[in-house]
Amino acid sequence: MKTLTLNIPDTLEVDNKDLAMLVSSRLYEQGRLSLGQAAELAGLTKRTFAELLGSYNVSIFNFPATDLSRDIANA
Repeated sequence: MKTLTLNIPDTLEVDNKDLAMLVSSRLYEQGRLSLGQAAELAGLTKRTFAELLGSYNVSIFNFPATDLSRDIANA
């Protein structure tokens, strides 16, 4: 696993847990991490991570809208 060190300005009021959630939720949203991987990166259980996604404006249903249209057409 990689380790990243960031210098965050003191004026930016963000704690480590929030920053980890921001990064992991964005990577999940992009489809670069699974729910479990993103939860692990954030240091949370899958359930807790899934429950918090909405507060970061990320849907738990992580698939492109084109997939939904195709699923409806094939239903």
